[in-house]
Amino acid sequence: MIGSDKVKGVESKVSSIKFRSLAACASAFLVLFIASCTGDPAGPAAGPGAADPNEVAARVNGKDIKLEEVEKGVKAQAQGEELNFSPLELASARLTVLQQLIQAEVMFQKAEAEQSVPTDEEVTTEMNNRRTGSGLSAEEFDRQMKEAGETEQTWRQNVRKELALKKLQEKITGRVVSPKDKEIEDFYNGNKEQFKNKRGAQLAAIVIDPSNSGQGDLTTNEDQARAKATEVYNRTQAGADFATLAREASEDLQTRSQGGDWRYFTEDEMKQTMGPQVTELIMTRMQNGQVVPAAIPLEGKILIVKLQRKQEQDEDLTLESPGVRQRVNELLVNARKNLLWQSYSAVAINEAKVENFLARKVVENPNDLSGARPGPAPQANTNAASNTSANANSNSAANGGTNSPANANSNSGNSTASNSASNANSNRPANANNSR
Repeated sequence: MIGSDKVKGVESKVSSIKFRSLAACASAFLVLFIASCTGDPAGPAAGPGAADPNEVAARVNGKDIKLEEVEKGVKAQAQGEELNFSPLELASARLTVLQQLIQAEVMFQKAEAEQSVPTDEEVTTEMNNRRTGSGLSAEEFDRQMKEAGETEQTWRQNVRKELALKKLQEKITGRVVSPKDKEIEDFYNGNKEQFKNKRGAQLAAIVIDPSNSGQGDLTTNEDQARAKATEVYNRTQAGADFATLAREASEDLQTRSQGGDWRYFTEDEMKQTMGPQVTELIMTRMQNGQVVPAAIPLEGKILIVKLQRKQEQDEDLTLESPGVRQRVNELLVNARKNLLWQSYSAVAINEAKVENFLARKVVENPNDLSGARPGPAPQANTNAASNTSANANSNSAANGGTNSPANANSNSGNSTASNSASNANSNRPANANNSR
C-alpha cells in the first residue's frame, strides 16, 4: 500500500547483503511467473515488424526459448507501459527478460538433474491452493488468467518450474548449519545500537479501495468508497468488533484475512506514512483499542485505523530478550543460504551452453536493432490501470511477473530468506504478517 519500504538497522545491514548476493539469480525466480512452455521446432526468423511465435530467441543446452515467451514476459513486467516504449527501450526490455528466461531454464535443468522436480500431484495441489487462496470466484479467476495470457497447460508448467526451483534451493541451502553461540554474540555485540524496540505503535486497518483491484472489492468509485468508509467507521463506534468487521469489509486480501492486522510503525515511519498530525494523535492522545476518529487517505485508498498497542519509549534489547537470539540466528543463516544459492546459480549458469540469438543480432547490427522489433503503435490501453490479485503479494522483485491470480500465492519467488527481517518494515497492509 505504501510506495517505498523502509528497511533499517540490523535488518538493513543483512538484507543489503542478501540483495547484493542475489542480484544475479533472483530474476530466475521472477521469470517463472512469466515463462511459458517451449518445445516446438524453430520456425523462420521474424522480420523487423513481424511477430513470428516460432522464432528462437535463445537456446540453453539444446532447449529453445521462443521469442513469444520474451514478448509475454515484457508485457507482464511492463504492465501495459510497453506500449509507450521506444524501439530502443523495447529492445533493451526484451534482452533483459530473455536473460531472466535463460537463467530460469538453466536452474530448472539443474533441478531436473538433481531430481528435485515435483510430482504431478504436488503441482495439482499447488494449483488448487492458489485458486482457493486468490479469494476470487471461478469465473473471475479464469477471466484474469485469460487476460494474463495463461492457459491451464502453461500455468501448470510454470507452477512445476517454480516448485522445482524451490525444491532445488532447499536441497542446496540445506547444508547451511546454525551459527555457533559465539558468532551470534559477536554479531549482537557489533550491532547493539540496532536492537531496540523503538517508540511507535502496532496498528490494524480496514482498507476501502475505490478502484476495482480484483481483491473482492465492493466499491468501484470514490463516492462508493467514501460512503462505505463512513458506514464502517460508524459501526466501529457503535461497538462492532474491529477484527470481525475487517474480515467482512476490508478490500485488501491480507488485512481481510488477518482481521485487519497491519504492522508495527516506529514513530518516524508513522509520520512518513500518515503525516505528523495523525501520528501525534495516535502517540499522545489515543489509548490502546481506539479507532482513529477520521478516515485516512493513503495511496488512493481509504483506511479505518485502529491502535492495537503503543510503545511509549525506546527499549534496549539484550540477547536474552524474547526472540532476539533467534532473530540473529535467522539473519545469519538466511544471509549464508542466500550467498550459497547465489554462488551455486552462478556456477550453473557459467557451465551451461547458452546461445543468445537475440543479443547476437543486436551485436551484429547495432544501428537497426537487428530484429529486435519496433514497439507496437501507441493505442488506448484499457488494462494498464487494472491491478489484479497477483499484485497483492508482491514484496520484491522476486515476486513480480504475470498479473494473474494463478501466481498470487506463490512462495517460490521468494528466496530462502523470505522470512528474514528484510521485509519487516514494509508499509503495505498486504504484508501484515510483519507486525510485531
